[in-house]
Amino acid sequence: MLDDLNAAYNAAFFLKNDTNKRIVLFVESKIIYKKFFSTSFVWIAMFANIFRGRKINVERLLRYGFYAKDNHFIYETTIFNGMFKLYVLVSKDNYVDVDLLDLETNDLYILYKTNASGAFVSEIRSEIETILTEIADTCFDLLVFRNKQTLKIIKYVQNTYGDELEFLWKKSPGNAVWRRKDNQKWYGALLTIAGNKIGLDTSASIEIIDLRLQAEQIDLIVDNKSYFPGWHMNKKTWYTILLNNSVTTEEICRRIDKSYELAKRK
Repeated sequence: MLDDLNAAYNAAFFLKNDTNKRIVLFVESKIIYKKFFSTSFVWIAMFANIFRGRKINVERLLRYGFYAKDNHFIYETTIFNGMFKLYVLVSKDNYVDVDLLDLETNDLYILYKTNASGAFVSEIRSEIETILTEIADTCFDLLVFRNKQTLKIIKYVQNTYGDELEFLWKKSPGNAVWRRKDNQKWYGALLTIAGNKIGLDTSASIEIIDLRLQAEQIDLIVDNKSYFPGWHMNKKTWYTILLNNSVTTEEICRRIDKSYELAKRK
């Protein structure tokens, strides 16, 4: 069966000695894989773990070495001591696929995409996984926050200050901060926590923002409904807003501006 698949795949999709056609047709390769290996996708499980909850960052892809082709981005590198060429394809809608070319025979090597076992194929999978993990960490943004209001706030900060969220804690992947470029001081933090952590009557996951404020104003604003004492911050100068639209996005953006000013070096 594998011999038949190799022959069919190479004849239908992988035109030898024509790099441009090969890359274009590479986009369609998943069709024949699904036809023959619908229940044994070792590689799908690998991809799911590596790229789950991530979104492509085009600028980082290009810096890494990807090049644009139609509506996709493609990266090429040799692996396994130069025996194979690995093609990594990323579509603009976050679909990731790979192909592996045996440079001696100029045929596709596909066993690593099946449930085949053995030291050789396992080493190939491991090397591909290492490369894909590096690409995911380097070229993809984490999609931690999904609340529409949170996403609007993230976009506001990007457009206003040019700042990206920094995910500083591997053990807390749902926590991130913004910091000023001039003095590296934090002026905001986005967090995903259980609602009962701030006193709500629910253990469901919620999204919150921590911001700076003058100490004398903290008690005036905290109502434990929309505004709370600063979660995991100095409660004398930080407070928390629940991101559930109980406070308008416009008001939160104004408060981000204030927090940004308060983070200036004195």
